[in-house]
Order: sequence, then structure tokens, then C-alpha cells
Amino acid sequence: MPALQVRPFRRADRDQLTDLVNAHVAAVVPGVSVSVNTVLSDLERQPGESITDPWVAERATLVAEQRGSVVAGAHLLRYRSDAEVGAHYRNAGEVDWFVCHPPASFRPDAREAADLLMRACLAVLARWDVRVAYADGALPAPVVYGLPRNWPHVRAVYEAAGFRHVGDTEVILLARVADLPRTEPAPGVTFERTVGECGTRFTAYAEGRALGFLEVDTTLARPERHTRAEGLADIGNLHIDPAAHDTGLEHLLLAHAARWLRLCGVDRLAAYLWESETAMLDHLTAAGFHELTRTDRRWELRPS
Repeated sequence: MPALQVRPFRRADRDQLTDLVNAHVAAVVPGVSVSVNTVLSDLERQPGESITDPWVAERATLVAEQRGSVVAGAHLLRYRSDAEVGAHYRNAGEVDWFVCHPPASFRPDAREAADLLMRACLAVLARWDVRVAYADGALPAPVVYGLPRNWPHVRAVYEAAGFRHVGDTEVILLARVADLPRTEPAPGVTFERTVGECGTRFTAYAEGRALGFLEVDTTLARPERHTRAEGLADIGNLHIDPAAHDTGLEHLLLAHAARWLRLCGVDRLAAYLWESETAMLDHLTAAGFHELTRTDRRWELRPS
């Protein structure tokens, strides 16, 4: 059997690497895929990461190849060490994402390829002489970040290399807009639509006081990025004043947002919650959301 080879990414690898990326995206969120152009752009810079991307000093992309096929790929980042960089990222290295084929009867050496690629990643991090090494699964697609539970084969590679989950866990939810609540009269409550921090904001008011707001981002499928996510939006922010808890305000805000999303041609809405937010999870489930997966944030290299 031809030997496995780990080497730097070449432009000729772009289609096979994109296929690997899309296989991992498809296991997390339905109906979403990325183009070759999106993957290539992500290797050069990440425009959606307006805070952390300017801190990156160096990038490297590696692939594992066998019999002319790309069987695994990884993208690494090195952050600058100057004072402008946030303390958490200062002089840090990161496996930004790592994709590989899971073991199969027709691909018995899949795990060997993944482990070989990870050893090469660790060698790059060592050569960079970083203060700390992080790992993530932030593919250039909506809703895919952290280490989703749908990738046990990637988790096994991370853990075998010494990475440990040291952060929180998020629940990723998805709803069909058609299943969300419909608008109903709400005596004494008015709604206003404005530009928000993370999308279009819908704010509920009573007697001139804001009771809460919900923001939806309908720009997940940017034409210039060529991501197939048409019809998908996500909740960027949801805040309810403590005095308005348990009044059904969440459903009213969702109903007004859903009416707007239907006008936009959006048919699916994603939401993200910390695993500890059980009350809000119950509210969203009752409103028509279904759990897609759970994803573990913040992995650090903790060698034994």
C-alpha cells in the first residue's frame, strides 16, 4: 500500500479538501455547503472574525495524501505576541480546523492518516514556539464551530494528541420558520424593527420601556463567499428583561421575527445556547426549535 504523505496544501488540492470540509459541515447542519472559493478564501483570511483575524501573524494548511487522494486536512494559525493582541490569544497557536475521513472497511488507514497529520500540526506549533496551543473546528460555514459531537473521529484524534476540552458546551438548535409562532395581538405591547448589533433587531416595548429584544442575521449566505446556505438565518441576540420573564415574550418576539423572515424568503432559523441555559432551551423547544447537536468550545493542548 502506498505510504501516506503529509505536505503543505497545494492549489490542486482545493476540490478534494472542499469535499472533506463539506462532509463535516453536512453532519452538523442540513442544507449547507461551501464552495472551493470559500475554502481558499478562508485559508488566506477570515473576514467574519473582525477581532481575532487581524491578530494572526502566520497561517499554515497541511494535508495528508495517499494514492493521489487528500484524506485529511488541517488549518493552523499563529497569533502575534504584541500588546494589541488579546491576552488569551497572545503568542498562541491554534489548530483552527481539522478534517479527516472516519475509519471504514475500504479505508483501513484513515486513522493512521489523521494521526500522522496531527503529528505534523504539532511539529508546526512547536516550530512556531507558541505559548499555548488551542484547537477548534471552525469551518468556513454557518453554525459550524467548536468541536461538534457529530465528529467523534476528529475528537479521538484531538484527545490522542493531548488536547482537552476546557471550555463550555453550546447547544445548536434549528427551527423551520413555518413552525415558529404566528403573530397575535399583544395589548399594551408594541414592536420596533431596527438595526442591531448582530442583525435585524425586534424590540418589544410597554409603556415606553423596552421589555426585551431579538436579533436575526439573514446574511449568512454571502454571495462573495459562495456558501450554500440560502434560506438560513440565525439568532444573533436574545434578551428579556427580568421583569418580563415567564410572560411569553420570547414567543411574541419570535413571531414578529418569523413574519419578517418569511418576507425575506428564509425558511430555517438557527439558535445557540449555553448548555446551562435550560430554561431558554425549554422556551425555544416549545416554540418549534429542535436540537441539532452540542459543540464543545475551547480545546487546549494538555500533554500528559
